[in-house]
Amino acid sequence: MKTKRILSLVFLLLMFTVTACGEKADLQDGYYTAQASEFSYGWKEYVTIMVKGGSIVSVEYNAENASGFIKSWDNAYMQTMLHSNGTYPNEYTRYYAGLLLEDQQAEGIDALSGATSSCSSFKMLAAAVLEQARKGDSGIVSVNTSH
Repeated sequence: MKTKRILSLVFLLLMFTVTACGEKADLQDGYYTAQASEFSYGWKEYVTIMVKGGSIVSVEYNAENASGFIKSWDNAYMQTMLHSNGTYPNEYTRYYAGLLLEDQQAEGIDALSGATSSCSSFKMLAAAVLEQARKGDSGIVSVNTSH
């Protein structure tokens, strides 16, 4: 009886491992980027992922202005947003990127208080970049993130 339980447990673990590997395998290795099609308040958001072994191993979420300056580097913007919204780009971009890296999917990401608009954009960009990774298309995909 004990042997039967152990075999059942091993079988379940094996099935879980095969299923989990199968889900990750639909992402092709490489670098993928999705960016907003338009600037919003002077910034164009983007998500870049690196996939290795069928899994996302790196995520960058940020925004840049027309000159290429990165939003999370803008200290004046950070101070203004922190005082008015309770968060700032360097915090929420890392938060959302970390959730995508951890969950390996765009669904189910909850908005950080003070950055709900960015959460909506992030989800759209993340879904698009994951689709690019499934196709193995390393071209930059443009996404309409207008709210």
